[in-house]
Amino acid sequence: MTVEIQTIRPGESIKDFLNVAFEVYRNEPNYVFPIDLEDRLNPKKNPFFLHADAAYFVARRGGKLVGRVTAQIDHEHQTRYNDKVGFFGFLDTIDDEEVVRVLLETASAWLKERGMTSMRGPMSLSINEEMGNLIEGFDTPPSLMMPHHWPYQGGLIEKAGLTKIKDVFAWNYLVGEVPARARRAHTEMLKDPALKIRTIDLSNAERDMRIVMEIFNETWADNWGFVPMTEPELKKTVEDFKLILRPEIALIVEINGEPAAIAIAVPNVHEAIHDLKGSLFPTGFIKLLWRLKVSGTKSARLMLLGVRKKIREQKKYMPLSVALYTEMNDRGQKLGMTHGELSWTLEDNAPVNVAIKAMGAKIYKTYRVYERPIEQASSAS
Repeated sequence: MTVEIQTIRPGESIKDFLNVAFEVYRNEPNYVFPIDLEDRLNPKKNPFFLHADAAYFVARRGGKLVGRVTAQIDHEHQTRYNDKVGFFGFLDTIDDEEVVRVLLETASAWLKERGMTSMRGPMSLSINEEMGNLIEGFDTPPSLMMPHHWPYQGGLIEKAGLTKIKDVFAWNYLVGEVPARARRAHTEMLKDPALKIRTIDLSNAERDMRIVMEIFNETWADNWGFVPMTEPELKKTVEDFKLILRPEIALIVEINGEPAAIAIAVPNVHEAIHDLKGSLFPTGFIKLLWRLKVSGTKSARLMLLGVRKKIREQKKYMPLSVALYTEMNDRGQKLGMTHGELSWTLEDNAPVNVAIKAMGAKIYKTYRVYERPIEQASSAS
């Protein structure tokens, strides 16, 4: 039976698109159904669409849902790189080479019609959201805002003609004793009278999240594929994270009263929603709040840790990042956390990877980003 493709435009019902995941992952205990996907794909609720165009595609065979994919053009990416790279995301399919090929060719054709010459992904929807296809680490659930796939998915992407462009790592860290060198760096940093570590103030969340985003946009600016967050995306981030943020592990470092560094971890919400099947109704919201605010999670994801360049260049503050890893360890321990994920890091970002490894963390998941020229994709058969 042939593969039939349904096109869903942003703003139209995405029920079928959402239901693909239930068909594909119904027997995968490590998959966590997200509770916010409908909002993320809604152009009226996700400010990503203020600078992006997208389409969603659902695959059927014999009337049965067998796969899905998105195609999107991020105009902020084009403004920064002018490389005519379009993106695909949310590629989830049954174990079927033809389904993947047809979905990716459909996404490619959509991008080609809009002037793109290469297709990269998965990006769901952007580099600031879920990125990459899981290729190692299938035996545990993903952390918050990290994807999960069946082991066959990467191979099917490669059979469709895409090749690796970049791998990113997720590191597993066990909370507890830190290396003596890190403890010394932490102790020395805390002795500095000019340095202050404070928590994010939820009563001034927008002000503090603006500081976080300014440091993020500055310190990540040279990273591969980086696209800065926009003002509307900042406001949406504040709105989303106020519910789940634990100020104890969301830190801003000030030196002489000026913001100098950030270390932002969030409770691993996937622990709290693993059995909700993507729905907060009728009792899911109460369960979520209880698990986040009362019983707490045993893990967190360290999403951002960055030190401003002018601070990094000062010899006395070179150990600051290691000191912040230690600070986060100690604070997590006080919250009853036993482990955490540090993610993601680029495979070729040696300074960051060496520092994380020195803290005792180990790579436990690897995600791959693929790319293919669109001319090749559109002519494949």
